[in-house]
Amino acid sequence: MATRESRTTQYRTASRSALTALAAGVSALALVACGGGDGETAASGDTDAVTLQLNWYPYGEHAPFYYGVEEGIFEEHGIDLTIEAGQGSARTVQAIGQQSFDFGWADTPALLANVDEGVDVRSVGVYLQSTPAAVQYFAETDISGPDDLKGRTIAVSAGDAVTLTFPMYLEAVGLSEDDVEQQNLDSAGKNAALISGQVDALIGFGHDQGPKISAESGKEVNYLRYSDAGLSFFSNGLLAHSSTIADDPDLVQRMVTATSAAFTAAQEAPEDAVASMEGQNPQMPSGEVLLEQWQGTIELLHTENSEGLEPGHTSEEDWRQTIEVLAEAGLINEAKETGTYFDASFTTEGQ
Repeated sequence: MATRESRTTQYRTASRSALTALAAGVSALALVACGGGDGETAASGDTDAVTLQLNWYPYGEHAPFYYGVEEGIFEEHGIDLTIEAGQGSARTVQAIGQQSFDFGWADTPALLANVDEGVDVRSVGVYLQSTPAAVQYFAETDISGPDDLKGRTIAVSAGDAVTLTFPMYLEAVGLSEDDVEQQNLDSAGKNAALISGQVDALIGFGHDQGPKISAESGKEVNYLRYSDAGLSFFSNGLLAHSSTIADDPDLVQRMVTATSAAFTAAQEAPEDAVASMEGQNPQMPSGEVLLEQWQGTIELLHTENSEGLEPGHTSEEDWRQTIEVLAEAGLINEAKETGTYFDASFTTEGQ
């Protein structure tokens, strides 16, 4: 079994073709993560080489990780962090399930769905605690509220959590699925269809897609947020393989603590946090878009139940709401116990 240090060297020198292979569905993944450091690592000045796979190519939401590396926050907690791009939350969850990376950053609905399919991972902290799901449309469109969606063509992506919960949003605002026409497209296709006028609106992550669409089109984007209709559930957070949690809880604790500290620091210095991403990946949008994305992310970091807690620290009430909403939407078969999906050992409320 490869050491953590040798794996990190391989990751840093590997070409992006590894991610292309993952996106193509290659199941044979080359690297296997082993256990991490001991409880004295940070204190002794040594660091554990740790890999993190994101949910997608870097965008503003990810600024805390790059800022945390630049500012030495992860190093202070004994972590030499390498950040890798992802190809969607589901693939990231599966990659952690195959122990190809030490930690993952992925959407909670994707985590729940994969755990139900037998993928042996757990959430160790949710950072986006209010869903960024929103109906997005150009401000020049004569849409001013949910009632104006009647008769509109809306781009969706079949099977993702935002689409599966769209009927619940429509019900919450007094509409039915028959009131709108849904056009099934992938993420890039949705953006292009809105910009070209092929659809009236799209549903997706407002804090991510909206700023990019606005920058590309030169038009202002407006939002009808699921949360404004009383429909909310957890989004992106940190996850680990169950064996990592069991065999190296000290490493998991340090990673969670460092991530929370990095998110706090990035909130206090948003421009600096975004600047730390410069040159990190050719797929990234402009600095202005990154900043808008990060500022939109900040609004999603807490609910009324978690206000005052450090970023990533959640409430059981919000976990139950998330699980029950996703069960009702059909993304998971039943509303199982929270511990099926989340290990609370590493956050304040779990200690």
